[in-house]
Amino acid sequence: MSNSPAQIALVTGGGSGIGAEVAHALAKDGWKVVIAGRRQDTLDAVIKNCEKSSGEIAAIAADVTDEASVKRLFTTIKNQYGRLDLLFNNAGTGAPAVEIDQLSLDDWNKVVAVNLTGVFLCTREAFGMMRNQEPQGGRIINNGSVSAYKPRPLSIAYTSTKHAISGLTKTTQLDGRKFNIACSQIDVGNAATEIGSGAGAGAMQADGSIRPEPLINPSEVARAISYMANLPLDANVSNMTIMATKMPFVGRG
Repeated sequence: MSNSPAQIALVTGGGSGIGAEVAHALAKDGWKVVIAGRRQDTLDAVIKNCEKSSGEIAAIAADVTDEASVKRLFTTIKNQYGRLDLLFNNAGTGAPAVEIDQLSLDDWNKVVAVNLTGVFLCTREAFGMMRNQEPQGGRIINNGSVSAYKPRPLSIAYTSTKHAISGLTKTTQLDGRKFNIACSQIDVGNAATEIGSGAGAGAMQADGSIRPEPLINPSEVARAISYMANLPLDANVSNMTIMATKMPFVGRG
């Protein structure tokens, strides 16, 4: 990065996995990073592990599914830092792998609340800040999924919300143009995180068989986000897929 003042980034779901890796990578790039999540102890652990970074990480406990909590999160960022330059919408969850007629409405709603409504609430607040700050603009990166294009069996809630994120991303790209707001989507396949590592032991295939699949280190996802984040605002990676080279994705079905 340049010698200009450090830029401000917010990473949701920042207490573990991809979110924590991205926070570390951005801090090393010189960003001032705010990580958000529901558990303060997990957020604090990320900060402790980043003590040798050249940047800084702060933690704010927040629930992306709660409108009031999201508003408090962004108000705190504005009061403490004055602006926001990057939002990484990373918080996500899944539902039990069951047949469609066995999925409860409660489990469906939980996934929609985190994966879609939470992204909307954070995007809405970030968009408003970026639109009205000086200098105007910023970047929003949404964590999608290869499931938006090639769903797995028994994943209707997760897959549906990730399809929706693709539409949310494209609309934000369009509406953000006149305010110098860039928006991107990164689709991650099988990363070695708490959520994704199960595929390494065995993932259900379209024919009903269970087969182990290769994983990538989440640090590779962080490297990709770092590249996207550090582009000038007149350049944008609209969509990126990062996955293990031998992961069954192309031709999956």
